[in-house]
Amino acid sequence: MKLPDLRDFDLTGKKVLLRADLDVPLVRKTEDGRQKTVITDETRIEESVPTINHLLSKKAKVIILAHLGRPEGKVVSELSLEPAARKLQELLPEVNIKFQGDEGEIILLENLRFDPGEENPSTNSGQEFTKKLASLGDFFVNNAFACSHREHASIVGLPGLLPHAAGLDLLEEVGTLSKILENPKRPVVVILGGAKEDKLETIGGLATWADYILVGGKLPVFIQQRTENIQHREKILIADLGKDGKDITLGTIEKFEEIIKKAGTIVWSGPMGQYEIKEYESGTKMIGEIVSESSGFKVIGGGDTEAALTKFGLIDKMSYISSGGGAMLEFLANGDLPGLKALRE
Repeated sequence: MKLPDLRDFDLTGKKVLLRADLDVPLVRKTEDGRQKTVITDETRIEESVPTINHLLSKKAKVIILAHLGRPEGKVVSELSLEPAARKLQELLPEVNIKFQGDEGEIILLENLRFDPGEENPSTNSGQEFTKKLASLGDFFVNNAFACSHREHASIVGLPGLLPHAAGLDLLEEVGTLSKILENPKRPVVVILGGAKEDKLETIGGLATWADYILVGGKLPVFIQQRTENIQHREKILIADLGKDGKDITLGTIEKFEEIIKKAGTIVWSGPMGQYEIKEYESGTKMIGEIVSESSGFKVIGGGDTEAALTKFGLIDKMSYISSGGGAMLEFLANGDLPGLKALRE
């Protein structure tokens, strides 16, 4: 897939709107008697730095656009991007970063999803919101692969109003996943888990490409509730869950292991159970250990999958970590994403 590359444009002195992925996990902590929001995993912020540094090296003024969580068009103070601004300043100590300000080499705007227009770009308010964002810059760069399956104003709207290109991290993601999609080492095994039912929307497309799809987490419950015919059912192995439904059974782990051991390529998105709780961690942990021992190319995507493998000390044994679970699955299922189409058009 040929995407416009920001390195091919002269951005000297330009105001560049950079759509970054700063949707990081947060916790509230008490320090010195005060409540403070703390970022627990700064990986996504770190992945923005190479593109930011490239733009700064070209003397561009960078205006960062991002979202955090699901405020549903309302201002939610707990979902402010202010902690992300602090973390960016730590990562770029020599750069003047302003949060919601007018002056600075880098300006980070507040959570885009505080405005209902962000998630509804085809409405009148959405179109006005897109125009308002576009008026702030001369050029648009999408570096948020994990958001590029969303038809949101900052993803699909801005490329229609401004000259545009893909950022360095997005280019790397698309390049790596395209190679897997076009010429994978077989057999290809896709492992789906977690609690997001919308993953099942990709299962048909994935099944046209993958050799096996292993389904765990809460997804077996959702599959059982569906009445429509699921194509390529012969490729799909659905986990049995324990009686409380919070982890896969040992029998399922053994069946999954038999398939995973044969894999040339493994794609995994979503834990097998409620791994955060000791009582229900064994399914995710054991599947993680089996995957880590594979000699195949191992790709994981999604925050929960990454957090689980980090917890069990297995993350460094993966071949590639995609920044987005949903975007990764949709790209592998359909070969494209709305945000990528917008950049090409």
